[in-house]
Amino acid sequence: MVTSSADSPWLCHLLLLLQLRSLRNVVDCERSGLARYFSTGSGSFAVKENDLPPHQDIGMPSLSPTMTEGNIAKWVKKEGDKVSPGEVLCEVETDKATVEMECMEEGYLAKIVQGDGAKEIKVGEIICVTVEEEGDIEKFKDYKPSSSDAPVAPSESKAKSEPEEPKAEEKVPAKAPEPKAPKTEEASRSGDRIFSSPLARKLAEDNNVPLSSVKGTGPDGRILKADIEDYLAKGGKSETFAASGLDYTDIPNAQIRKVTANRLLASKQTIPHYYLTVDTRVDNLIKLRGELNPQQEASGGKKISINDLVIKAAALALRKVPQCNSSWMNDFIRQYNNVNINVAVQTEHGLFVPVVRDADKKGLGTIGEEVKQLAQRARDNSLKPQDCEGGTFTVSNLGGPFGIKQFCAIINPPQSAILAIGSAEKRMIPGSADGQYEFGSYMSVTMSCDHRVIDGAIGAEFLKAFKGYIENPTTMLL
Repeated sequence: MVTSSADSPWLCHLLLLLQLRSLRNVVDCERSGLARYFSTGSGSFAVKENDLPPHQDIGMPSLSPTMTEGNIAKWVKKEGDKVSPGEVLCEVETDKATVEMECMEEGYLAKIVQGDGAKEIKVGEIICVTVEEEGDIEKFKDYKPSSSDAPVAPSESKAKSEPEEPKAEEKVPAKAPEPKAPKTEEASRSGDRIFSSPLARKLAEDNNVPLSSVKGTGPDGRILKADIEDYLAKGGKSETFAASGLDYTDIPNAQIRKVTANRLLASKQTIPHYYLTVDTRVDNLIKLRGELNPQQEASGGKKISINDLVIKAAALALRKVPQCNSSWMNDFIRQYNNVNINVAVQTEHGLFVPVVRDADKKGLGTIGEEVKQLAQRARDNSLKPQDCEGGTFTVSNLGGPFGIKQFCAIINPPQSAILAIGSAEKRMIPGSADGQYEFGSYMSVTMSCDHRVIDGAIGAEFLKAFKGYIENPTTMLL
């Protein structure tokens, strides 16, 4: 091709532009590659997932049907330890109990992502990494899961993905540029409304933190969960009475207490409770217990308690009145064929309700043995989720252990009733002849009922059957 001298400068200019464009593409590619090597949060180097040897990311397991998050109580294995199927990796605090998490495959524990005491870990969120070869452990020293590997709470992600809603409200009144801090403060409280994410509101509510005292760092001053955590970490007063100079100690709530509180609150707010109370004479019950216990001890068994007899009587009464052994399911009422009695056990870790399955079919000795074992495991904080699941009716006894005369218990959803047992007391009652009096032992029993499932007459029928078994206890042995 022949070109004139006049065309040469244009050609050179064109070639130079093409070279510059090619160089810019190379720089952009290198920049995007480097971005993947750096952690934007801390500025430190991060490990590319593709450069890692074969490994398994182990997430927080769902150890009960109602579990959405859990806490790491402690790690049994340490980084670098060899693990085999069936060995315990760590202890996880669920919404029901502290459970041992076992390893499913053989390998080595390369990295613990969530350490001892880690709180509110979502189900599926990575807690550790295992590898097949021991030599690969060192390669995970600085490993951090990518944000795409961790489940994002819908409420928090929604708060971050929709910052435009408050922003739109701020664009109209903004007429002049203002310093950043006042703008943030004004934006987060526009129109006397404080913008915050759902997780931040939940955390603030749990710790009694007024949102007006927290400065938001999110888009347009939105208060995020991290802002609440930072407020608490810096010694922010979480009690509304702090200004009055009261001396107090904040006690962290265990996972079981949080879940119990939420479920009981939901029960009182959503279930129409009503209460039925009956006094039962327990002289014959005490007499029968006195006759059975020597036989139990002679055969190597443990003593039968009044509570064991109460559980058996409640189970047999439920078999007679199955309407009380039911749950409200919105479109229908589910009536259970199994009679599984939850027994409330108070411990220093919180309130547990382990279950005695098929209590109507078991003997008093078997019920007594199971209750004692379950209660001990509850005190040792070693109950498994299946020890508390599947109950159809609950018995709570504050009489024998604490001497409470009478109380009203809160229904344990999805059940429709709970029986509250008070203490036995001596009362003077009319005798068989005129002018004569005698003493009798009476125990107050209060049944809390879900009126959607159990009508008043049905609840009364159950208590009549229960009272019959308590006052004529030999019929429980037939």
